[in-house]
Amino acid sequence: MELTQCINYLLTTAQHTVFQYLSMKLTKYDITPSQYGVLSCLWQKEYATPKQISERLCLETSTISGVLDRMQKKNLIDRVVNKEDRREIRVMVTEKGRLLQEPIQKIIDEVNEEVLKGFTEEEVATLKTHLRTIANGKFL
Repeated sequence: MELTQCINYLLTTAQHTVFQYLSMKLTKYDITPSQYGVLSCLWQKEYATPKQISERLCLETSTISGVLDRMQKKNLIDRVVNKEDRREIRVMVTEKGRLLQEPIQKIIDEVNEEVLKGFTEEEVATLKTHLRTIANGKFL
């Protein structure tokens, strides 16, 4: 099979293109797509553990650790030790991080709209269904 027809190549290049576009849009807020992912997890709940965040974002815990370090330096998150179980670290969004929710969500909506504008609603639904099927590893 020719490289440009390989599913891995197509998924990788598509993801790279969307990632670069999203990165460019988020620079105004000094946020990366990975940091957006963490914030999105935290906007939904009071706190999450690094393990929960890494599982949700399908990233290694060691990768999340570096992302959290950079976010804490930017005062977007805090890491707090659970008083009932000192082994557990809770990641919590700060006020500064919470204030980014509305403008960043607007960017996410705009990027999704722009990337998918050449597709019908039915095609978008089908694409998402197929991507979820691949992501769930049904072929393994």
